Amino acid sequence: MGSHSHVTAIQFLRAPAGLARSLFFPLREDLLLPEEGALLEARGELEAYFRGELTTFSTPLAPQGTPFQRKVWEALCSIPYGETTSYGEIARRIDAPGASRAVGAACRANPVAIMIPCHRVVGKSGDLTGYAGGLLIKKFLLRLEQNRPGTVGNDGYRKKQRVQQL
Repeated sequence: MGSHSHVTAIQFLRAPAGLARSLFFPLREDLLLPEEGALLEARGELEAYFRGELTTFSTPLAPQGTPFQRKVWEALCSIPYGETTSYGEIARRIDAPGASRAVGAACRANPVAIMIPCHRVVGKSGDLTGYAGGLLIKKFLLRLEQNRPGTVGNDGYRKKQRVQQL
């Protein structure tokens, strides 16, 4: 969903959970546009991402959310491909220490998953925690990026490690 110049939301359907979510949060038909402009660009970038050929998205995004959510989503975009960070670290980066649960809620509300990489956020122990698309999808995305939560570097990001089994 979006405009000709920006993507505002992406919805991935997978049965049965994605279908159930779609039934509870139906797509607004008035927001669906022909696949051209930014939507066509997003599709091409997502296809390249899933082929392992793209690590940074350039499609213009315009997700709708609260000022706090938009701050979180902007911070998520700074997490490098193949690396992870914690909810608490994101909270600190946006000057909201102690707001790790609110960061988690903003991640769950992320309307442009993958392009705004909420899958790169893990628990402070490095454990994989919730993901709106389900933990199997989160594991898949982290594996795709050849990432496994590991030790935290000085910059707060967890460094790349080869994924053996998640």
